[in-house]
Amino acid sequence: MPHQTTIIILIVLAVVIIAAIGIYNTLVKLRYKNAFAQIDVQLKRRYDLIPNLVEAVKGAMAHERETLEAVVKARNVAVTAANNASAAPGTPEAMSALGSAEGALKGALSRLMVVVERYPDLKANQNMLNLQEEITSTENKVGFSRQAYNDAVTSYNIKRETFPANIFAGIFGFTAANLFEITEPAEREAPKVKF
Repeated sequence: MPHQTTIIILIVLAVVIIAAIGIYNTLVKLRYKNAFAQIDVQLKRRYDLIPNLVEAVKGAMAHERETLEAVVKARNVAVTAANNASAAPGTPEAMSALGSAEGALKGALSRLMVVVERYPDLKANQNMLNLQEEITSTENKVGFSRQAYNDAVTSYNIKRETFPANIFAGIFGFTAANLFEITEPAEREAPKVKF
């Protein structure tokens, strides 16, 4: 009888260990870091386009210096926030700061586009038209990447919160991840880039 009890205990222990390994591996597979890397690529592309935009309009809009400086400042804040989020994707502080910085950048770009509307020469400039197309395309890619990241985070969070994964997630240090959200309704809109 003691021999059978030992075998039963070993079988139960083996099942628990196999389940823990399976849950751990599933949580690792569901990590969202690659999805955030896709956002990071698109944000960097946009951040690289912004200086081109500022240069393209700088000559024609010399007396709109304040607007241009606001765009550059917002871009620099967003770059810093993106770098911080890239180092720790999913953490509440990093994702909140990135969402705020992105909202401020979109607002500054929108104000710049409103000002550009007043300059017919800029609206007809082929470089500006090409830049407009690139920025619009990049904004779409950022949106798609954000959606893919949020989907990955949601799947990960659901898995880590379900039983029995929630027990092992806590043991193995799998913490909840935050979505990449823009909280201000006005900031949810992509900048209008049209000439």
